Amino acid sequence: MDDNQRRDAGMTQRRRVLGNEWVDKSIKNRNAFNTDFQDLITRYAWGDIWTRPHFDHRTRRVLVIGTMVALGQWEEFRLHVRAALTEGGFTRDDIKEILLQQAIYCGVPAANHAVKEANAIIAELGLLKG
Repeated sequence: MDDNQRRDAGMTQRRRVLGNEWVDKSIKNRNAFNTDFQDLITRYAWGDIWTRPHFDHRTRRVLVIGTMVALGQWEEFRLHVRAALTEGGFTRDDIKEILLQQAIYCGVPAANHAVKEANAIIAELGLLKG
């Protein structure tokens, strides 16, 4: 793929994973400082990695959510939990199971914070009922 094809494929994946609303907001907030970075992640993270055929999107989402817990990257964690629930077909139980697994491998303090963050998103989306 050339850079333009990679960019187009990346934008398609980015919209599929994060949703049009998030991506449109991100594009609207581009400026002279962050445009090159946005282009980089669109081409490489979304265009090169998320388009690879080995793992499906569900598996990639689980990996990203778990990695964000391990790294304590809470803004990205919230972004990907919300996207998994609204765009990826994940349930609150799917998120719960990821966090239980991460409690063992990343530690209880990281998972404790992740549960708090995910709970707020789940509540906001009206998914606590039932």
